[in-house]
Parts: sequence; C-alpha cells; structure tokens
Amino acid sequence: MEEHLIFGIRSVIEALNAGKDIDKILLQKGLNNELFQQLRKALRGKDHIPFQFVPVEKLNRLSDKNHQGVIAYLTEISYANTEELLSQVFEQGRVPLVLVLDRITDVRNFGAIARSAECAGVDFIIIPTRGAAQINGDAIKTSAGALHRLPVCREDNLKNTLLYLKECGLQIVACHEKTETLIYDCDFTKPTAVIMGSEDNGISGEYIKRSDVEVKIPMPGNIASLNVSVASGIVLFEAVKQRL
Repeated sequence: MEEHLIFGIRSVIEALNAGKDIDKILLQKGLNNELFQQLRKALRGKDHIPFQFVPVEKLNRLSDKNHQGVIAYLTEISYANTEELLSQVFEQGRVPLVLVLDRITDVRNFGAIARSAECAGVDFIIIPTRGAAQINGDAIKTSAGALHRLPVCREDNLKNTLLYLKECGLQIVACHEKTETLIYDCDFTKPTAVIMGSEDNGISGEYIKRSDVEVKIPMPGNIASLNVSVASGIVLFEAVKQRL
C-alpha cells in the first residue's frame, strides 16, 4: 500500500536522517547523479537497512508518482534490540524462549508463525536483515495482530547473534528433518532459542553447526513434510507443555 512507501531521493534521505524504521529501499539501476550520492552517504552506517537495484519498470509498477528512481518501504512495526530484550527477560526472572527465523520469506507464513509464537509465550522473534519476509499489512493481518504485541529483532549477522545467545546461557535448538532426536527428547525448560528454517532450503548449515541440539518432529505419514508455520507451532507448544 502506498501509504507505507516513500518516493523520491530527498524524501528518503530525510526519512533516514530522521531515524524512520525502513524495511528496504529499491534503487533504479544505473542511477548515479549528485542526489543519489547524497543518498548513499545517508545510508552509511545503516547496514540494517537492505537496498536493492531494480529496473525502472519495477518502480513504475509500484507507483506512478515521481519517484526519481528511489522508493523506500516503511516498516509497519518498530524493530527491537536483542540485547535489551534478553536483559529484560532475565531481570523479570523468566526463562527465555526465543524464536530465530532463517530466511522465512513468505509474509503469510511469517504472520502465522508470529501468531503461534505469541500464543506460546515466545519472548521475541529474531530475523535476518536480508532474506526475510517484509512485515507488511498481510503479515500483520495473518498474525491476528500478534506482530503488534510480539517484539521482532532484525540482525545483520545471525551467526554472531546465535553466539551472543549462547554466551547468555541459551541453548540453541535447530529444528530440521535430518536428525534422529525427536522434539520430545529435548529439554525446553532451559533458556532456549529455537531456529526454524525456510521451506525451500531449511536451516543454513552454518547455523546448524552453532546449535547445541538438533531435533525433528516425528512424521509417520507419507508426505513427511510440514509447512514451516505448522512446524513452528508444534515445536513451540512442546516447549509450552514442558514448561507448564
């Protein structure tokens, strides 16, 4: 929806300088004028904001306004800080339950996962800066409003984030099919960060290597494959069951 788009180079620069939460920026291929150089300067030090060079036709499809080769997407939520949230959880005497999503790109899947996570009492969700679903109106609608209640953190480097979580005493639980340990054999009463991966490629191997436990959902059926939002719900509510 156009109310969540910013058009024009100066408008985007002003939004960046004002600290607006921007989901991503689309830049016209071949753009290299003086104003564009000012935009690149404004983007320095803002690695958490992904940008992509696209054909002008894509920008024209998004809007018939004078976009000057630049369109930015405003986020519909405010992203939170992982370290601050984790500190708050510990200070409140709670046992952390964190959900890490590796390259979940479908907005409706993301919204459904957030809905299950909020119902399961997840403290916050962590997503990568790049390769994650845009948190737009569809995601929020599918989440039944959970994304207005459940904090989401966006991290440039998930490897470093997982290392930080481990240093804070959380066990990293990677959920994928290529393991023999069932979710029922994992102790979710410990401080835990659960990783769920994309339906196409699963969890990145580098994140599996950094996990403490690898688990799977038993599936005696013939398809033996679950939608990631359904799988997330099953895993999270096993944690709820154990913590009751």
